[in-house]
Amino acid sequence: MADSETPVQHELGDRMPDPGEEHAPHRAHPSAKEYIRIGIILGVLTALEVATYYVDVSRGVLIPTLYVLAVLKFVLVVLWFMHLRFDDRRYARFFVMGIAGAATLYLIVLLIFGAFSR
Repeated sequence: MADSETPVQHELGDRMPDPGEEHAPHRAHPSAKEYIRIGIILGVLTALEVATYYVDVSRGVLIPTLYVLAVLKFVLVVLWFMHLRFDDRRYARFFVMGIAGAATLYLIVLLIFGAFSR
């Protein structure tokens, strides 16, 4: 091993490590079938959101229901289509902190404007 080579470069020679090799921290990505399944689930959640809006319920039920469905869709998109499920956990923590901050701010604004009391 030359002084300028890292242990990984020495072990692999001139080639770069493949994403599936043990040196890469990623897990195996899903097949196209999995992405289609997640797309169908997102479509069903969107249909539930639209149906929930047209059902005659009080705002105290409507807003939290739509809120929960939106958070579920956010989580699915971030985990699957942005590949955070397969990357380092630190990246996922940034998104969790972001959604927690956004949810807190959104709920504060809803409470200030009395959205649940109408």
